[in-house]
Amino acid sequence: MFSIYSIIFTAVVARAALNGPCTASGTPGVCITTSSCSSSGGTSFTGFCPNDQVNVKCCTKPKCGNGGACQFANTCGSGNTVSGLCPGPADFKCCLPGKSPGPNTNCGPSSVSGTTVSMIKGFEAFVAKPYLDPVGLETVGYGHLCKRPGCTEVLFQFPMTEAQASALLQSDLAPAQSCISSDIVDTVILNENQYGALVSWAFNVGCGNSRGSGLISRLNAAEDPNTVAAEELPKWRKGGGQVLPGLVTRRNREVAFFKTPSSVTAHPPTC
Repeated sequence: MFSIYSIIFTAVVARAALNGPCTASGTPGVCITTSSCSSSGGTSFTGFCPNDQVNVKCCTKPKCGNGGACQFANTCGSGNTVSGLCPGPADFKCCLPGKSPGPNTNCGPSSVSGTTVSMIKGFEAFVAKPYLDPVGLETVGYGHLCKRPGCTEVLFQFPMTEAQASALLQSDLAPAQSCISSDIVDTVILNENQYGALVSWAFNVGCGNSRGSGLISRLNAAEDPNTVAAEELPKWRKGGGQVLPGLVTRRNREVAFFKTPSSVTAHPPTC
């Protein structure tokens, strides 16, 4: 009976360190199989997971994302972690420098450029009185989505002037600027045109949709911004479940605008 318990106890100990922490040459790692390590771009080191099977070694990946390193999330000093870039269990993540996603506590969001505003006006067109847009939503001015019947929340009288519609648009863009600025980590650098294209998109689809999108996730995972925009923006082309030619055109123009070079940095914001 003693020998059976001994065998069981030994088997448990042999597996105890699998997916556990380890350190190799000062680099944090995780004890996983060598095949899992290599397939995820990691490097295996012998002798740092002594209680595990022979094919389980300390796997490290000192470079991930934009200046990050793979380590267990609870040891990431910045708190800015990204999933999917590291080998091993779900809590072994890419720890990036800088703050985690969230509102910038030091500076408010950047305002979009005049060129961005002109582009958005071109998409929305000016309407002096409330009307139903292509998917049946009551709209006025430059794409203002009415919150009450007859757009009674708008302080201007109808028909409104273009100057009044421009002022309303500036007010409406503030939430889109805020959500793009807060949802994208500060390690992602965007010029004024890249930022403007994303604000235009968020203004159109809503912050709730942009926040949970693959586009934001991929940017925060330090993928190439131009590639992400070219692949993700065109996916947002439907209204009411149907592909709308106007949205196809808008997304294509936003991609082109995103790729337009500029020396002016808009994200992260500066005070």
